[in-house]
Amino acid sequence: MQDKRILICYNEPVNFYTNYIGKDPVNTDDNIDLSESEFTENLDLIKNSLLKSFSNVEYLGINSNIKNAVKSIRDYNPDLIFNFVESIEGDTHYECFITGMYDILGYNYTGNNSLCLGNCLNKIRTKQILWFSDIKTPPFQILKVDEDFGAEDISVKSPLIVKLVTEDASIGISENSVVSDFDSLKKQCDFLFDTYNKDVILEEYIRGRELNVSLLGGQVLPISEINFSKLPVGYPKIVTYEAKWSPGSVYYNTTIPVCPVELEEDIQIKVNEIALSAYKALGCRDYARVDIRLTEHNVPYVIEVNPNPDISPDSGFVRSAHAAGIDYNELLSRLASFGIERE
Repeated sequence: MQDKRILICYNEPVNFYTNYIGKDPVNTDDNIDLSESEFTENLDLIKNSLLKSFSNVEYLGINSNIKNAVKSIRDYNPDLIFNFVESIEGDTHYECFITGMYDILGYNYTGNNSLCLGNCLNKIRTKQILWFSDIKTPPFQILKVDEDFGAEDISVKSPLIVKLVTEDASIGISENSVVSDFDSLKKQCDFLFDTYNKDVILEEYIRGRELNVSLLGGQVLPISEINFSKLPVGYPKIVTYEAKWSPGSVYYNTTIPVCPVELEEDIQIKVNEIALSAYKALGCRDYARVDIRLTEHNVPYVIEVNPNPDISPDSGFVRSAHAAGIDYNELLSRLASFGIERE
C-alpha cells in the first residue's frame, strides 16, 4: 500500500435541463439527471477500491463556489486528484477550467489536461484537428444559433445528424436527430436553438456499424459494438441521450453493447489504427474512448473523441477493460499510477 493522499473530485449533480431553460437548479431526487447522479452512487465503491492501494482517500464535490473548492483541496493537500469533474452545475465548458485550476495549484491529477478536454468538447475543433491529421471524419457544417438559413444554405449530403457543437454525454441527441428533408432539419435545429441556445453541427450520417474503441494509456482495449438490431422500425440507429441515461426508454432497452466484437482482421487493424491516431492527434492521455462508424464498405470514420469517458462499473469503458483481463480495482489503480508517475 502506498502512503499517498488521494482526493476524488467530482461535480455535484444537478439537472442540466433546469440550467438551460433559465431556472435555478434544484437538487432533488426527481430533478437530478441520471447522467450526473449515477456516478455519485458509485463514489463509495471507487473510494474503497482505491483504499486497497493508497493509505488515504477522500472525495470532494465541486460546484460554482470555487473558493471553497480551492480551500478544501489545499487543506487536504493530496498527492493526486482523481478527477471526475465533467461540468459545473450543468455547464460543460467548465470541465477544462477545473483541470486548469489543478495545474495552477500545482497538483497532479488523473486523466486528460485542459487543452485536450477543451478541444474534444468542441466538435468543430475536434473535426478540424482530425482532418488536419488526415483522419477520416464525416463532412459537416455549422449553423449559428441566431442564423437564419434556408434549404439552399445546406451543403452537407443528406441524411444528416444534428448535434450541439459543445455538449457531450449525447445531450441533445434523440430519435429526431437524424433528418432527411429540410422541414425535419429546420424543426430539430429550432428545437435545439430554443432549448439550449447553442450552435449546432450538421454532420453527414454514416449508415453502418457503430464501434466504441477504448484506450488505456495508449493501449487499445477490445472493441465494443452497439447492436441496433432490436430497435423498432423507424428509429434511427444512433446512440441517443435516452440510450445512455433513461432506463425504461426504447433506446435504453434496445441498443445493446457487444464486447468484444468480432471483426475481420483487416478491419480490426484499420479501426485500431484510426482510434489510436485520433487519441494521439487530440493529445489524449491516460484514457479515452473513440467512437467510430463503419461505412457499408467498412471504411472507418471517427465521429467522437471522448477524453475522460465514464468509468462507472457498468460503463462501456469498464466492459472493454474486463474483456482485456483488467478488473475494476486494477483499472482504477492504473489510472492513479499514470497521474502519480507524472510527478
